[in-house]
Amino acid sequence: MTQADAALAAAGTSARDHLPGRGGADGDQAGASTREKILGVALDLFTDQGFDGTSMREIAERLGITKPSIYYHFASKEELLLALHMRVHELSKEALARLAGQAITLETWSSALTELLDQMAAHRQLFLMHERNQAALEKLHRKDHDDEHDDFQQRLQQALADPSLSLRDRVRMACSLGAVFGGLFMAGDAFGNVPSAELGSLVQDALRDLVTDRSV
Repeated sequence: MTQADAALAAAGTSARDHLPGRGGADGDQAGASTREKILGVALDLFTDQGFDGTSMREIAERLGITKPSIYYHFASKEELLLALHMRVHELSKEALARLAGQAITLETWSSALTELLDQMAAHRQLFLMHERNQAALEKLHRKDHDDEHDDFQQRLQQALADPSLSLRDRVRMACSLGAVFGGLFMAGDAFGNVPSAELGSLVQDALRDLVTDRSV
């Protein structure tokens, strides 16, 4: 273990727990652990005080390491934000993959959105950070980021524009998507003290009300 990794281990792992786990070969574990802890602290600071209000020095001080130790893993603060942003896409894509290769109905839409809701509630801070740093995220321009973003938008638009669905159902689907994002994040700190599991369950109730077909 390097001196930098020893300092990171002493800093604790609470911040890292906000992030999805990452595996790897035994020889890469120390570097992966360092990277995860840097991302975890960046997530905490970007959420609490914003991307623009956070410096690489603060991240290093929180971890008890030097700035060069961070730059070994991330070339810039923007690269840190992009890495967190791409994880939002990864989690979202897993849920939307349910819609690929099958007929879109209110039932399949509800199933995909329920999975997305579960992911968002489980990684609430990651999505909250994303919502609070929209201005900084809009300044990120890199091909792989743009491709991921375009792919995500296209999947949603294709689902909502499917001519095999009635306009009524497509509007309900769009509103249910807004309910998920609005209930968890766009309400700001209105539900900040509500545990993620409880809030996710309540949003799920609202989602069910929107997509349940009562015409049957």
